Amino acid sequence: MKALVTGAAGQLGSDVVAILRNNGHDVIECDRNEMDITDLDQCRQVIGQYEPDVIIHCAAYTAVDVAETDIDGAYAVNAVGTRNITVAAEGNGAKLIYISTDYVFDGTSTEPYQEYDNTNPQSIYGKSKRAGEVLVQSLSSRYFIVRTSWLYGIQGNNFVKTMLRLGQEKPSLKVVNDQKGSPTYSVDLANFLFELMLTEKYGIYHASNSGSCTWYEFTQAIFEEARQLGINIIAEPAPCSTDEFPRPAHRPANSVMEHLSIRTNGFQDLRPWREGLKEFLQHWSAAQYK
Repeated sequence: MKALVTGAAGQLGSDVVAILRNNGHDVIECDRNEMDITDLDQCRQVIGQYEPDVIIHCAAYTAVDVAETDIDGAYAVNAVGTRNITVAAEGNGAKLIYISTDYVFDGTSTEPYQEYDNTNPQSIYGKSKRAGEVLVQSLSSRYFIVRTSWLYGIQGNNFVKTMLRLGQEKPSLKVVNDQKGSPTYSVDLANFLFELMLTEKYGIYHASNSGSCTWYEFTQAIFEEARQLGINIIAEPAPCSTDEFPRPAHRPANSVMEHLSIRTNGFQDLRPWREGLKEFLQHWSAAQYK
C-alpha cells in the first residue's frame, strides 16, 4: 500500500513512517518543506502527483497555550489545513486518517469519554482540532478520526522528556494531581494506525495506552522506571492542584477515553501505559548514554 504521511518528521509521524516502511509499504514523507497544508492548490498538486492509497494526517498546530492568542494560526493549520488534505484525499480516492485529541472534550465527566459522546472543547487548540474533525466528517467518504492523549515519543518535546530533564536537575518538583488521563507512547499509537489503515472499518476511534493516571502519578512512574535503568533522578515529586499552575489554555480535568470502537471493531487494545513508558525509557536511555 502507498501511504502519504503529513508531519512526517514529528513525534508521531516519524514512528508511523518507520513502522510502515518496516512492514514493506511505500511511504511518502511530507513535512512543511514538501507540502504547505494551508495551501489547497499545493495539497492537490502533491497528493495528485503521488496518488497515495491512504493519507495519515499527523501534521498539526499543537502549541496549546500559544494558540489562545494565535487563533488564526491554530485554525489555519488544524481546520483549513485539514480541510485541504481531506479535499485532496477525496479527489484522489484515498483513505484518510486524521489524528485528533482528548481536548475536544471539556473534561467535566466523571466517566471515561466514549467516541460518540458530545464534544465541548474549551481551548482554542481543542476547538480548532474539533473543527478539523467536522470538516473530515463532512468532506471525506473514507475516514478514520483517531483521538489520542498525553502523547510522547523519541522525537520532539514532550512531558516525559521534560520530567527526565528536571528530575536530574532539581531536588523537588510540584506536579498537578487533579488532571487525569492516559499517557500514550507514540510507537504504540503508530502500530494501531498501521493496523487501522489496512481495513475499511471507518469512523471515530479513541486510541491511547490503556489505564489512566494523574500527571503526578505519571511523574512518579517516570522516575521509578528511570531509576531502574540507572538514570540519576534526584527529584522527589510533590502533588499540587491545577490552580497552583495557571496556564493560558484550559486543561480537561478528566481526559480518560473509553476505547469502545477498538473493541467493537475487533481490534486489540493498546497495552497498559506503564508498559509503553518502560519501553520508551529503555530506547531513550540507550540513545542518550550509548
